Formats: sequence, C-alpha cells, structure tokens
Amino acid sequence: MKFVSYRSAGGVDFGAVVGSEVAVLGGASGGRWKSLRGMLEDGGIEAGAKAVTGAKRIPLDGLHYAPLLPDTDMIYCVGLNYAKHIAEMGREMPQYAALFPRTPRSQIGHNEPMILPRVSDKLDYEGELAFVIGKGGRYISEDKALDHVAGYSCYNDGSLRDFQRHTHQFLPGKNFWGTGAFGPWLVTPDEFGDVASHSVTTRLNGQVMQNAGFDDFLFTVPYLISYISSFTELLPGDVVITGTPGGVGTARKPPVYMKVGDVVEIEIDGIGVLRNTIVSEADVKVPGEA
Repeated sequence: MKFVSYRSAGGVDFGAVVGSEVAVLGGASGGRWKSLRGMLEDGGIEAGAKAVTGAKRIPLDGLHYAPLLPDTDMIYCVGLNYAKHIAEMGREMPQYAALFPRTPRSQIGHNEPMILPRVSDKLDYEGELAFVIGKGGRYISEDKALDHVAGYSCYNDGSLRDFQRHTHQFLPGKNFWGTGAFGPWLVTPDEFGDVASHSVTTRLNGQVMQNAGFDDFLFTVPYLISYISSFTELLPGDVVITGTPGGVGTARKPPVYMKVGDVVEIEIDGIGVLRNTIVSEADVKVPGEA
C-alpha cells in the first residue's frame, strides 16, 4: 500500500493511495486518526488498510502534498553511508554510523518549493532513502529490526554547505526552513521488497547527478534500527534518512549548487519521484521573521 499526507482546507490530512484516488483516513473523514503518525501509533498499517474500505475518496491528481510525516517526533539523518561519497568528501571510512537530527519544521512535501535562504548561495541536493518506524522499541536486534519498519519513501536532505562547515556539527546546514523534502508517499515493506535490490537517482534540471544502489550501504536498515535503539527508544512515526551517495554538488569541480528556478528530482525505483523547484526566500513568507 501507499499512504500520503496532503494539505487541505482544514490543515494537513492523510490517506491511502488507491489507483488514481486517495481514500481519506484523517480528520476530513471524521476518522479516529488526525495524521499518518497517529495511525502508526494506533493500529498501524494493518488498521489503515482496513479503514480504506468505505472511506471517502478524493482525486490524486491535483493533490497538494505535505511532508509525509510533518508531526514526526524525530528525524535521524545518517551522514556517511556510501563509500564513494565518503571518499569524495575526503573523510575516513567510519566504524559507526554518523548521526545528526533534522527538525520536522524544516520539511516540505512533493512539488512544494525548496527555499534558497538569503544568507547562503550554497544549497546542495542529497537524494536519500527514508524509512519510517511503525513499531517502536528499545534494544532492537538486527534480526527483528525489519518488523519495526512501516515503510519507505524518498528524501532530499537539502544542505547549506557553508553553514554545515561552520563547525564540526552538521546541525545548522541541515535545518534551514523549507530544505528537507519528504515524499511523495510511504510505500509499505510488502510492496517495496528487499531494500538492497533498489537504487536512488538524483536529477538536477533533468541531468543525472547521483545514482547508486542500496546494496552499497555501509550501514543497513537493520543495523541502523539496532544501533539507534541502543541509545534511545524508537517511536512509531520516527524517520531515519539513510544517507546520500556520491555526486553531491559541493564535491564537483567546480561545485554545483542549486539556484532559483532549478528543478530537483529524487527517484527511487519501487517508490516514485520526489520533485521540488528552488525558490528565493525573498519570494515567500518566512515563519517567525521579525
């Protein structure tokens, strides 16, 4: 199955993709869940699948997508997970996964604008596979880890490289408003299949910039679940972004950064295409601006 979050007159709602329609499962249907995260916390994918029968339908065409999980409790980002990318960034091969957080409010959905801020012109793309926790837990073993996955999606971990390099901490460059694209939908594990059999491709204005198979992961999905749950409790609706392959703009000679008007696409076979257009922060309303 596929689940999607979208913007409606009442805010953000969600549903299941059924052919060319969306079966509304959230607030607009008067259902028991206010969000996809709420469904995962209360009954999970199985409950959502049952609720599809008899649910109100709306057209998929013209849907205003929201970030897949705008109300997630936590987004864990993996910094280095492909050997080629590690080499191009001039780093040593890690023994453990490099992790850093991204805030939910930095996210955008499929077809929503990605924001180039006024304080930087070094916005880089990072095509990644994201997975969502469906069943929480602590000290999860690798052999049981995939039982905790609700599904998979595409992610563009947009990065302001100059801010990322201000210190050894990645946090500033990874959390600008409107830079983390997430979607278009969540594909359940039974439909997606073996992670290692899939690949990610990033295109900038139609040109392929990144392409790699997930069989090249240094740290697999089961390892990441086991490792993260060794230091904190994973919760339903938590998101893990598995890292980006080689080909990022900052490592090119000369560097390639995204500009206003550029179109960036992240495609994962078995999921689909996440597409965003770059716009200037000057052309949008910035939350909290004085």
